[in-house]
Amino acid sequence: MSENSASQGERLQKVLANAGFGSRREIETWIKAGRIKVNGKVADLGLRVTGDEHIQLDEKPIKATRLSGPERQVIVYNKPEGELVTRSDPEGRATVFSRLPKLKNGRWIAVGRLDINSSGLLLFTTDGDLANRLMHPSHLIEREYSVRVLGNVTEEMLKSMTDGIELEDGAARFEHIVESGGTGANRWFHVVIMEGRKREVRRLWEAAGATVSRLIRVRFGPIVMGNRLFAGKSRPLEADELKKLLQAVGLKDDKVVGKSAYKKSRPVRPERPSRSEKPATKPGQEGWRRKR
Repeated sequence: MSENSASQGERLQKVLANAGFGSRREIETWIKAGRIKVNGKVADLGLRVTGDEHIQLDEKPIKATRLSGPERQVIVYNKPEGELVTRSDPEGRATVFSRLPKLKNGRWIAVGRLDINSSGLLLFTTDGDLANRLMHPSHLIEREYSVRVLGNVTEEMLKSMTDGIELEDGAARFEHIVESGGTGANRWFHVVIMEGRKREVRRLWEAAGATVSRLIRVRFGPIVMGNRLFAGKSRPLEADELKKLLQAVGLKDDKVVGKSAYKKSRPVRPERPSRSEKPATKPGQEGWRRKR
């Protein structure tokens, strides 16, 4: 491989991650451990490849067809409470990956996370580059949540959360907050945030003096979960949804969208809020805004 072709290629860990072998971070540990060879030589972290090389993982050759990457597939999954966003759990608890459709090539990559006590919209894709772009804060992707809050919520508390509160890992704020139902001590709000830090929505409310008793993600960027996707079920993105999602992160629809892995199944109705605490349906639509 010439120096010119090497400079035009992509980093080895990115190529392997996009082909579904693992996350970039995981593959970097393999490279450091000397498990990957390129053209017979042990690879290093700075190595770039074009796809014409002979690559081995643990002395086993990787087929060139595998390196071209799997078909780009993106699905929406309605995560129920009680499931972990991890591939396996040492305690044997339920994970989201056990519910996803099987793939012939590649693997599902979760776009962000929801904690075990949260539910709602999760995106999964076979495209590592797309997943990384959607999670990177530079793309300013909105996340919208329906939140049931326990306790007295004042206008001053709402203002503090849109102005910004200093948390242990830095300042955080909601872009928008709108009340959307509930009675008594339990009130529903819709909030929009631009980041995906760990338990950020819950921590913001706690810092303001209230407790989140239920948290449901209803939108990620231009993708809305809607009312027809029941808990524990998934669906592939429609063509127009995928186009909007790719546009949001500056990608072109230049990969085949494969739906062969997706199998239709009879939906199971999820647990729903009671009539008195059911959130309003107007928030959650693409382009929804509320002035602060």
